[in-house]
Amino acid sequence: MSLLLVATGDTMAHRAASVASGRDLLELAGPPPMRVVVEDVMAEPSWDTSVSTQLALARRVHKAIAEDEFTGVVVTHGVDSLEETAFLADLLAGSARGGIVFTGGLRPLSAANPDGPANLATALVAAADPALRGVGAVVCLGDELHAARWARLRDGFTSTPHPMLGRVVEGKVRLTSTPPPRPPVVGGEPETDVALLKTYPTMPSSLLTMVTDLGAQGVVLEGTGDGNVPVELFGTVMSLTQMDIPVVVASRAHTTEIGLVERMGAISAAGLPPEKARMALMVALGKGGGVAAALRYFGNL
Repeated sequence: MSLLLVATGDTMAHRAASVASGRDLLELAGPPPMRVVVEDVMAEPSWDTSVSTQLALARRVHKAIAEDEFTGVVVTHGVDSLEETAFLADLLAGSARGGIVFTGGLRPLSAANPDGPANLATALVAAADPALRGVGAVVCLGDELHAARWARLRDGFTSTPHPMLGRVVEGKVRLTSTPPPRPPVVGGEPETDVALLKTYPTMPSSLLTMVTDLGAQGVVLEGTGDGNVPVELFGTVMSLTQMDIPVVVASRAHTTEIGLVERMGAISAAGLPPEKARMALMVALGKGGGVAAALRYFGNL
């Protein structure tokens, strides 16, 4: 039995003049709960993490558990886009039964009180615990565990308005709420050319057509609290839907309602925040299928 540690550097590994390796971080974290295999991955800063890097990490997580038979996987990741990469890993994990834990640090190793080593130590304990097998990806900072679907960066991570998944207490995982349902399995290669646009009153429809003219195979729109988008976009949304380019609308308040634009063919993001709705649409289009595939996928999330 062993764990895989995938280290991507970023804030938790930053020293004054160097970046700590995964092995360095493991030594600083203290004795792990079981044998750990370390893999260092070159990655962009988390505020600029590419889709190709996110997909590579998600694939490695799945392979480590489904094929390489690791008990669990811990991925260290910069916090800026950690929730998106963790959710993508969750979407692609399928029925793989092993602990999948993403962690990071809010303060670098060069800080007077770095939090990365302690977060890593807790994440390793969580990944080794049988309680997380089959749960999907989780985010761990401090002693808190947040389901990847619900985790949001807010001066640390929170699951609000959903309950926190659990905690690590005295070396054991204690789940305090029911994990979200496992997402549908699509297969195929996720469609990486999916655009995300934040809407605003009087937004010109040319901004929407511009991204599809440039090749976007799907679009996520961030609407208001009730999921409404400007009326100026209605005709374009209908046209794109008729061209079999799905348009998913995510409410900035995480509601499932999307207002009148649903009559134009738009699809509800099922309560996902916009950036996660983009990850879900990428996966939904993994085998093509256009609007029908997206509608089916989000209807089953």
